[in-house]
Amino acid sequence: MSHFSTVRTELRDRQTLIEALTDLGHEPSEGSQPVRGYRGQTVTAELAIVQESGADIGFRLDPATGSYELVTDLDLWKQPVPVERFLAQLSQRYALRTILAATREEGFQVSEQISHHDGSLELVVTRWDA
Repeated sequence: MSHFSTVRTELRDRQTLIEALTDLGHEPSEGSQPVRGYRGQTVTAELAIVQESGADIGFRLDPATGSYELVTDLDLWKQPVPVERFLAQLSQRYALRTILAATREEGFQVSEQISHHDGSLELVVTRWDA
């Protein structure tokens, strides 16, 4: 019996997802990757974060929604934060990366980035028009 759990996300852009995971200190492997779980069981995902504990974290694309879903064995979750907090942190970094890319595309520059004690981020962007 499989012990893998799937958690839906709204994360759609692969490169932004990779960058957000890297921001959080993870090094995802790309391509068709085995994600290990209970007693050596595996599922395949497009991105995998290999864990020393043997219970990896994977992200696979759901073609029906176009979003990446997290797949892992939650019974073996060994991250320093619960899965809900992990996804909240990942979503925040993903959103920040998306905003930074959009502002650059529109000709804006980040003039200030402030991290608040509650974990929120504040960005000040500017653009000089001639």
